[in-house]
Amino acid sequence: MKIQGLTVNNFRNYKSLSVSFDDKINVFIGKNAQGKTNLLESIYYCCIGKSFKSCKDKELVKWGEENGSIKLKAEKKYRDVDIDIKLFTKQKKTIQINGLPIRKMGELIGEVNIVFFSPQELKLVRESPEERRKFMDIAISQSNKRYFYQLGRYEKILANRNKLLKNSKTIEIVKETVDIWDRALVAAAKYIAFERKLFLEQILPYSQKAHSYISGGKENISLQYKCGCNTKLDDHFEENMTKNLQKNIEKDFKLGYTSIGIHRDDIDIFLNDVEVKNFGSQGQQRTVALSLKLAELENLYNLNGEYPILLLDDVFSELDLDRQKRLLKFVDRTQTFITCTDERKIEGVLYYIKDGNIAK
Repeated sequence: MKIQGLTVNNFRNYKSLSVSFDDKINVFIGKNAQGKTNLLESIYYCCIGKSFKSCKDKELVKWGEENGSIKLKAEKKYRDVDIDIKLFTKQKKTIQINGLPIRKMGELIGEVNIVFFSPQELKLVRESPEERRKFMDIAISQSNKRYFYQLGRYEKILANRNKLLKNSKTIEIVKETVDIWDRALVAAAKYIAFERKLFLEQILPYSQKAHSYISGGKENISLQYKCGCNTKLDDHFEENMTKNLQKNIEKDFKLGYTSIGIHRDDIDIFLNDVEVKNFGSQGQQRTVALSLKLAELENLYNLNGEYPILLLDDVFSELDLDRQKRLLKFVDRTQTFITCTDERKIEGVLYYIKDGNIAK
């Protein structure tokens, strides 16, 4: 899987840009606030359908313009893919794949697989469970469209159940209809929970290998899936989760929201049986986060037979020279895009970014 070329118009600080890429390592060099990360963001957006930043689509359009666009051309094992996205400040975006408009975002996910890492990805290790659920959801959805749709279904059912809890005047009113939402919620939760557990089992050996190689140390990663449904993942999952929902109904009514479910899932991450989130150093947390992302890379290859695209945003400023070399050697099998503020001894094609312009 390779990205052959990218064209952007009125995207972030870019007025107009068209560039082709090398099959291996592509390095974007420039000072801060010149547009390096914006290029990675445009590639990511074409693959996932949203930004890796917390922003609205209209904020991606260059200031003072009413619309913008991103076009990405990729080569896959069995066919080429052209993705064309048009962004607007006053209406919803439109997306076409090979000239055909899509109706659902699930049609885009998985067309071009991607793994993104930046120093901000430390959130994956040390911040809220939401970050770790996001990691699982994006990784799994890229190789499993059913998961993506079940996740959307769960979120809609959960919203309706919470609306019932919040807007009903008495608990009796809630009990009259909540069973309908519970049955649907449990069915979707079962599929998602089992897929998340399987995903962590799949990436564990890859993450252990990556961490050992990048760090050069003897620390061992272990991952533990924490299901927020308060039940074991076995043949009695649906029965037990239903009982837990019923048991918590009065509590949920008082809270105005559903207190158990896969929307409360988390991952416990350990190094040599010590929890990294609370007791790991920043260096350990950074290496663990990077190792999980590299494990995602290997797992996608194992599932799809093609390596995904790897985006590394300002990662080298956080790694010593030895770890930089180890990382580059580890990812030499995939097309990689790297941003940095100065020239480094990286074998690849260098692109110099300044004020939204690019030159080799």
